[in-house]
Amino acid sequence: MEKIPGKYKSLFMIVSFLLWFPHFVYVPVLSPYMVSIGGDYAFIGVILSSYGLMQFLCRLPIGVFSDLVNLRKPFIVFGMIISMISCSIYLLTENMFLILGARTLAGMAAASWVAFTVLYSSYFKGEKVHRSMGNISFIVVLAQFLGMSLSGLLVDKWGWKAPFWLAEIFSLLGMGLSLFVAESKPEKERRPVKIKELAEVIRDPLLLKVSLLSILAHSIIFSTMFGFTSQYALNIGFKASELLYIVAAFMVPHAAATLFMGGYLVPKMGEWRSLLIAYASAALFTLCFPYVTIKGLFILLQVCSGFSLGLIFPLLLGMAIQNIEPEKRATAMGAYQAIYAIGIFAGPFFSGIFNSNYGLKAGFWFVGFLGLVASILVMVFWKKEAKRLHTIKISHMVDIPENHNV
Repeated sequence: MEKIPGKYKSLFMIVSFLLWFPHFVYVPVLSPYMVSIGGDYAFIGVILSSYGLMQFLCRLPIGVFSDLVNLRKPFIVFGMIISMISCSIYLLTENMFLILGARTLAGMAAASWVAFTVLYSSYFKGEKVHRSMGNISFIVVLAQFLGMSLSGLLVDKWGWKAPFWLAEIFSLLGMGLSLFVAESKPEKERRPVKIKELAEVIRDPLLLKVSLLSILAHSIIFSTMFGFTSQYALNIGFKASELLYIVAAFMVPHAAATLFMGGYLVPKMGEWRSLLIAYASAALFTLCFPYVTIKGLFILLQVCSGFSLGLIFPLLLGMAIQNIEPEKRATAMGAYQAIYAIGIFAGPFFSGIFNSNYGLKAGFWFVGFLGLVASILVMVFWKKEAKRLHTIKISHMVDIPENHNV
């Protein structure tokens, strides 16, 4: 693989930031904003879930086509253009159906993240994939944190449309800079990848396991912090300007966890044990939210929840592609991100239904239960993977003497 100069890696990180920042600067106020213009919880749930639905529909085709043409940059530029169009629609209308269209396009832009992650991982040697995924995950969390921190302040000072104006400006900047992203090329030409080989990648057992777990994790976070948490906070007495504290309480430990995961937790405890701790903790804290009405305790829960969920995502991201050949990783990443997009869709969709019929507390109970299910699945998958690796080890030990005798 050709050596990519540091300046291009830095530029890539900036473009990655500019993909996500515009669509998180309005996330904390999107649900309250739609309530203020007459939306009900059920339809708001549909709008929020459309973001995940488009990722489910688009990510795998983007990954497969990207591998077939062996290019990543065109998909990155396309994603930035769609991002800009989405932000423009928010500015131009208060029609709920058009807002649905804007959120749908935002999901399409987010689907281009397949190309982002694969291109960035290609800048590094194979053994550094986990670290590269930790780096890129940190940038995503940083964009989420900064964007969501500004959201409430912008609304409080300039009104509901202010976050969308800032989103538009940053998406335009990102679209321009994406034209200068470096497309990495292999040192020697590889044979073209065949569709049949890509289909085999999608059936990889570990990829399917971590994808299912990721569905549940994304259901939790997109139903809570990126969904209805801000509305619940307003209901228990927070002001719009105080959403900054709620976002910071979640996102700072969420960002710290991405670094703690790769640098300490996984090396010390292993992947599966780390996942079990993270999922069980996330489930517990999510189930506590409906019983908290004191601001200080709410903030504390946000800290704990943010850290727990922050451990999960970069770990699953690295596990999804760690056993996949580089020329097939866009397909693997496309499959992984398409499958977990089910959670981005289903979580808010069903939470919206529960919230509409039984109140906002019901949504937290629902996704908290999903966290418990995920914890059980981690234990099951952990046992199966350990058994599989043990079988491989025994087979290898048996083969060695046979090979020596030949």
